[in-house]
Amino acid sequence: PFQTDRAGAMGRIVRLGPSINKILSAHAYPDPVARTLGEALALTAMLATTLKIEGRLILQTTTDGPLRMLVVNFDAPGNLRGYASFDENLQNTAAQDIDQGSLLGSGHLALTVDPGGNLDRYQGIVTLQQETLSSAALTYFHQSEQLPSYLRLAVAKEFVPKNSTPETTALDPKQDQAGYWRWRAGGLLVQHVATKGGNQGAYAESEQYNDWSNDDHDDPVENWNRTRILAATVEDHELIDPTLSSQQLLYRLFHEEGVRVNDPYPLQASCRCSRERVEAFVKNFKAEELAGLREPDGGIIVTCEFCNSAYRFEPNEI
Repeated sequence: PFQTDRAGAMGRIVRLGPSINKILSAHAYPDPVARTLGEALALTAMLATTLKIEGRLILQTTTDGPLRMLVVNFDAPGNLRGYASFDENLQNTAAQDIDQGSLLGSGHLALTVDPGGNLDRYQGIVTLQQETLSSAALTYFHQSEQLPSYLRLAVAKEFVPKNSTPETTALDPKQDQAGYWRWRAGGLLVQHVATKGGNQGAYAESEQYNDWSNDDHDDPVENWNRTRILAATVEDHELIDPTLSSQQLLYRLFHEEGVRVNDPYPLQASCRCSRERVEAFVKNFKAEELAGLREPDGGIIVTCEFCNSAYRFEPNEI
């Protein structure tokens, strides 16, 4: 989390390394699908920490495009998981350059907040019409929060030379002699807030606190336009560069605005599936329904759509 004193802007910057690589490399997703799911994961992380979710935030798209569905779960305080359902023809080489709007098609994006316990869920829905996740998210901010917002998301594969210390499992376990590829993602969200002050936080690479209360440029529209223009100078490679810290990047973008950075929220890839949960779920099926699920030897194999873990149950177990 960060804020700028001069314009009264609040924001979030997210940088995903081992967590995004673990989630995306668990499946053989075509690159356009992996990139879109990566953006959804980064977006969900920013939204959940902005809304200060105590329970769960669920982002889901349902569309008529080749990428039929995306599902991302954020479980407080910082557990992420996600998966995608898509048409098999996206595996073709010719489909690798498809733009995100065509990939998603038409449908809707739903954001569901589940506080847990006996508290009610609430949901926001945005229509998708051949547009990107970023565009849909900005529509959501406009409808739900009515705050001027800027959003940038970036996802890419990074090449890691051989003998480098790996963050996590390589994207391709069959590493070549030169090295391997891994996924990284990043996102920047900036929103205009009319009031000044708030948590002082820690200055981004600066020990000085500048008081902007006597600034001659006190027009809120002008201040926001300036902040948005500065935010728009961020490059995709800066958002995913592991050698550039969040503090360094925010100082690079907003040092003239009096940017201050608060403590980070650690994020990790974590799936809720377990053998016990899967067994309890399967035992809810009737005998005739289980018959259609059994392997030739009578066993049952259940694969988690999120983490791709497979659980096998012997014929005498279920």
